[in-house]
Amino acid sequence: MKLELNPQQRAAREEFRAFVAAEIAPHAGCWDRAAAIPMELVDRLRERGYLGSNVAAEYGGPGRDNVTYGLLTEEIAKGCSSVRSLLTVHDMVAHVIGRWGSPGQRERYLPAMARGEILGAFCLSEPNAGSDAKSVETVARDDGDAWVLDGRKKWTTFGQIAGLFLVLAQLEGKPTAFLVERDLPGVTVRPLSGVTGTRASMLAEIFFAGCRVPKENLIGKPGFGVSAVMSTALDHGRYSVAWGAVGLAQACLDASRAYAAERRQFGVPIADHQLVRRMLTNIIAEVRAARLLCLRAGWLRDTRDPGATGEIWVAKYFASTMATRAALDAVQIHGANGCSEDFPVERYLRDSRVLEIIEGSTQIQQITIPLFELQEL
Repeated sequence: MKLELNPQQRAAREEFRAFVAAEIAPHAGCWDRAAAIPMELVDRLRERGYLGSNVAAEYGGPGRDNVTYGLLTEEIAKGCSSVRSLLTVHDMVAHVIGRWGSPGQRERYLPAMARGEILGAFCLSEPNAGSDAKSVETVARDDGDAWVLDGRKKWTTFGQIAGLFLVLAQLEGKPTAFLVERDLPGVTVRPLSGVTGTRASMLAEIFFAGCRVPKENLIGKPGFGVSAVMSTALDHGRYSVAWGAVGLAQACLDASRAYAAERRQFGVPIADHQLVRRMLTNIIAEVRAARLLCLRAGWLRDTRDPGATGEIWVAKYFASTMATRAALDAVQIHGANGCSEDFPVERYLRDSRVLEIIEGSTQIQQITIPLFELQEL
């Protein structure tokens, strides 16, 4: 196995990189302070076909391979982690519909998601349930021609503008997944603000009060909400976040390298100081290692290797913790300037903390990853 990009993947990376440099990176700080991304950017992502990258061609999507999708995620994250989070959650929902959706659900939603006409959001976390997904308190009941949902979801990324929610609820005590459209009566969206990182990801709380969901919007089977549907979504989310962590850490490296070459102390650029070089070396080595783990995970996904899931867990764990270390070193290299909004590394550090929490916290990964190895004994 060669972990090298083919010509098409290299060309795609250059396209993604140019788009981010022109359309995202120069504005990311402003979006962070405004706690929102403009709809004009969403339109540009639509036009480029960057939303719904994993939607198959038969449903109007680009059907990008997993490595190319990872490259897109890395480049977007290098410019803005909040924009990366839009790709992550939107594609998580599309991935679930493609894997577990009925023919009718696929025909109804996937073409619109591939065009970016409907944005997807992932409704799992609640005030009293996060990592313990089976303990969600949102409930669903059978009421003849519809499912009736009651409950509250929190920390819903891009819930402020999403049109379709993938919701986990208890149906007769069994975790079950539903597709809920935003404009259904009984759905209320309340924006969340004041978060530490990915501030422009337009978080929301979603409330369901007697919300009648069409019977055909059950996805998967009753009781399969965690073991099948949500695990599929989270598997894709972990893969996307792993690549996003590589992008964020690369941004830390780029900023630190430029700053260290320009900033002078004791008569020389600080890049000439050995301990600054040590920090740069750590970032360089760890970014490259994390990227290789992500490439391997993508290759295994593309070849439908049964070991792909375990490798995605490892890639997400290493890349997310690595991104935190890279951001800490980047701030240290920048000194007091690293604590100022005038320099992007301050935002990178805040964003890095989010990566160790979403799609499986660092601690959940630490107790889960060994299980993949034990299964082989």
